[in-house]
Amino acid sequence: MIASTRAMKPIGTNQNMDVERVFHMTGGTGDNSYAKNSSYQKKVSDMVKHITMEALQEVYLALAPKSLGIADLGCSSGSNSLSIIKDVVEAVEAASCKIMIPAPEFRVYLNDLPTNDFNSIFKSLPEFYRDLNKERSDGPPLLFIAGYPGSFYGRLFPNDCLHFVHSSYSLHWLSKVPPSLYDKQGKPINKGSVHISESSPPLVSQAYYAQFQEDFSLFLRSRSEELTTGGRMVLIMLGRIGPDHVDRGNSFYWELLSRSLAILATQGEIEKEDIDSYDVHFYAPTKDEMEAEISREGSFELERLEMFETEKELYKVSDNYGTEIAMTVRAIQESMLSHHFGEGILDALFEIYGRMVEEEMLKEEINPITFVVVLRKL
Repeated sequence: MIASTRAMKPIGTNQNMDVERVFHMTGGTGDNSYAKNSSYQKKVSDMVKHITMEALQEVYLALAPKSLGIADLGCSSGSNSLSIIKDVVEAVEAASCKIMIPAPEFRVYLNDLPTNDFNSIFKSLPEFYRDLNKERSDGPPLLFIAGYPGSFYGRLFPNDCLHFVHSSYSLHWLSKVPPSLYDKQGKPINKGSVHISESSPPLVSQAYYAQFQEDFSLFLRSRSEELTTGGRMVLIMLGRIGPDHVDRGNSFYWELLSRSLAILATQGEIEKEDIDSYDVHFYAPTKDEMEAEISREGSFELERLEMFETEKELYKVSDNYGTEIAMTVRAIQESMLSHHFGEGILDALFEIYGRMVEEEMLKEEINPITFVVVLRKL
């Protein structure tokens, strides 16, 4: 049993929550930080690195710019933020060597919401530069790294300043909780669930899909202004296989979070109404849904779209799979949950959640779907 947190809990729903102001991965380097609990994202990025670097080399060889503009959208914090930069530099230098021209200067823009822990990235830059420059006989690369806070659902950069855009595990996050999840009186329609579930009325999945369409279209339109013709984007994001929104993949993890919150409500630690008024701003699209928006917006050619079913082994750092999943989800959702329910419930919530994940995995695997999308600016 945990101490009651009701007095500390913010009042109201997350209908009008300012996602840009509140949402962020847990910063720092503590036990609950994203830096300590993002090994899964790193493993998947490494798994598809050949696709990312191939797209980068293609754009570089085609355009051969003297100054290469690169943006990492949703960079978060921790080692993942900078590891992609090292890969980029090495891939472009290899391509330069191949065609026997000097390597370009690199302009790298690290973007995330203003609440992101950019300071932890900046603090790790001296060590990053030292490692990058080790054993280099030809001197360090001309590499300029800058932080660019702001939502990628809208313009971030000047026209035609980018050649390559990378975004890993960010675009499944919507710009806001879909407004249609609340009726005209402001009452929630998705009671008892934090996302689309078997008990959700059809209006819930429709609201999420409409918000995805609006957001993804705006994302593409904004990047089309910022990318030069022939530039590439590599987007890594969670998704789903078919039209059914409820599956034993990404949506099932949200179902388990709903169940965990319900247990806390039965223990009297939170109110049932607080669960009714909490919704995650997450949408896992299908291949067809993404292709439809890319075609409708019209600024990009879809060069490649691959699907990966990620397995349990990708998480395997310790013997307690449930705890690992719980720590990963906590590092991602902690800011939103603590804002709505109060910080005091988090330890108990994720202890329950980790146990539930472990129990469910003994029954049947939970395999989330990841898409890798390569787009060329027309």
